[in-house]
Amino acid sequence: MPTAKEKTARGELVENRIVIWNIEDSRRLFKEGFYGKPLGIPKPKAADFNAPLILDLMEACYLMKKGLLRVSVSDRNLVSERKMEDICEREYVDFKEKFLVYKELRESGLVVAPGIKFGCDFAVYEHGPGIDHAPYMVQVVKPNEKLTATGIVLSGRLATTVRKQFLVAISDVRKSRVEFITFDWWRA
Repeated sequence: MPTAKEKTARGELVENRIVIWNIEDSRRLFKEGFYGKPLGIPKPKAADFNAPLILDLMEACYLMKKGLLRVSVSDRNLVSERKMEDICEREYVDFKEKFLVYKELRESGLVVAPGIKFGCDFAVYEHGPGIDHAPYMVQVVKPNEKLTATGIVLSGRLATTVRKQFLVAISDVRKSRVEFITFDWWRA
């Protein structure tokens, strides 16, 4: 049985991504939660690839907090959790709110991917990319953030077009709480 240290993958910070060079670590992280994307493989269905894994910063931060990843710069200096949070806060608008939602969804057993191609914060899968289509589009907002009717309709129409359910995640960092509002669209 592997020790905790043996289960901790090593990654390298390269610009705003983390590269897992070790193929076994790459396969394990992908298999355990569909973390990252294998380099050069657009739609992997299984963890039988022979390529490094590319993680986005949010995934890396989450995996570091879970003790499943250590990140270094140029294979020398380890990046602390605090330093990774600082990097994320520079790269993501409203990182703390988005990370709270990411964590909530992941710890509910869902697979979370960036939602940029759907015009939202996250695309969420029940089983994983290549296994099922993401049934949910999630937009993260702060508790007092104003939503416009036009914004909701635009998001809802897009969600309907791509056959997904649109969710608004209200992320209250001060209370460490996330509430979800879902929208269902009906044809008359």
